Amino acid sequence: MFRKLYDWMMRLAGHRRALPALAAISFAESSFFPIPPDVMLVPMVLAQRSKAFVIAGVCTVASVIGGLFGYAIGYYLFETIGAWVIQLYNLQGAMETFRAEFAEYGTWIILIKGLTPIPYKLVTIASGVAHFDLFTFVWASILTRGVRFFLVAGLLWKFGDPIRNFIEKRLEVLTWAFLAALIGGFVVVKYVF
Repeated sequence: MFRKLYDWMMRLAGHRRALPALAAISFAESSFFPIPPDVMLVPMVLAQRSKAFVIAGVCTVASVIGGLFGYAIGYYLFETIGAWVIQLYNLQGAMETFRAEFAEYGTWIILIKGLTPIPYKLVTIASGVAHFDLFTFVWASILTRGVRFFLVAGLLWKFGDPIRNFIEKRLEVLTWAFLAALIGGFVVVKYVF
């Protein structure tokens, strides 16, 4: 099952429209979509290692712009769209905790949570709800998302063939681990925060 999906993703990774698709996924993930852009970032860099840093740059810029959209949802539309997104992921309790913590730790929350499997959309919407300083939000988002995506791209650029072989030999286990981390991020937010 995972092999066919992996092979399909690897074929699409070299497609001429792969970069705009990555940008769209990265934008959406920062504001409302549940799947992280790593699902496309990794195969795209493995398929086109010479473009690793361009791919990471597109992913970073689109993620920050999507983060601004998430911020706007929280700032202007929390009572409608923002509340719907939070309810969709059943994160109402986590949202209240984030709101309370933003006044004191907002910059650190953005920097740390942007690197983890914790849904970044929660951070962006919460930043808007808290009316967190927009300039600080933008530079912290650029830093945290850039570190995350450029680190992945850099490792794949440097160690591409061994990593690709490792992924292909352990595809099923790695896919399940990725899904567990993705779901775990939502669980952590729901029950820890």
